[in-house]
Parts: sequence; structure tokens; C-alpha cells
Amino acid sequence: MRRMIALIAPFAIAALVALSPATAQAQDFKLTIKDHKFSPEEIKVPANTRVIITIVNEDASAEEFDSSALKVEKVVAGKSSGTVRIGPLKPGRYPFIGEFHEATAKGVVIAE
Repeated sequence: MRRMIALIAPFAIAALVALSPATAQAQDFKLTIKDHKFSPEEIKVPANTRVIITIVNEDASAEEFDSSALKVEKVVAGKSSGTVRIGPLKPGRYPFIGEFHEATAKGVVIAE
């Protein structure tokens, strides 16, 4: 009996780890760049959860998704897309900009 438990225990532990919230798949959010503006300008994400933001750049020129609050920088070439992984975030507001067009490309991630 002890040998059977010793054989099954690693599989049981692996199953528990695979099903735990910490290893759950991150939620995906979409952010579009068009006319050097982000849409939507606000993205609401669940707090304390890892999320993925897919950035779709519909403009012909590149843009950089930049946020010191989120500790992320990502250049997205024109007519292409890129992803950033953030979190888990504490509840709050996390501003971001398009560094190449700061005057128009602004937004915020709101974790709640």
C-alpha cells in the first residue's frame, strides 16, 4: 500500500499544481492602435490576476506601448500585432502611452 501511495503521490501533486489559480491561463484583452490613438483608452482587468494584452497596430508606422507603472515596453510594427503579459496587479490605475505619439496615444489599465 505504501508503495502505491508513493507512486501515485507525484501525479496527485502535479494535478493539484496544474489546477491551482496561480497556473490558470491568463485572460486576454485586445488593444487597437489607429490614427495614433489607443482603443479602448481604458482596459478593465481583474486584480490579482495575470493578463495578456494583445496590441493590434492598424497604423502604417510603428508604435511603442510604454508604461513605467506596468514595467513594460513593447514596440509594435505598423500593420502588425504584439502581446504583453502583465500582473498580477493590485487594484489601481496603471497609465500607458504610445511613446512615439505621446500627445494622442494615451490610456490606462484599471485593475479592480
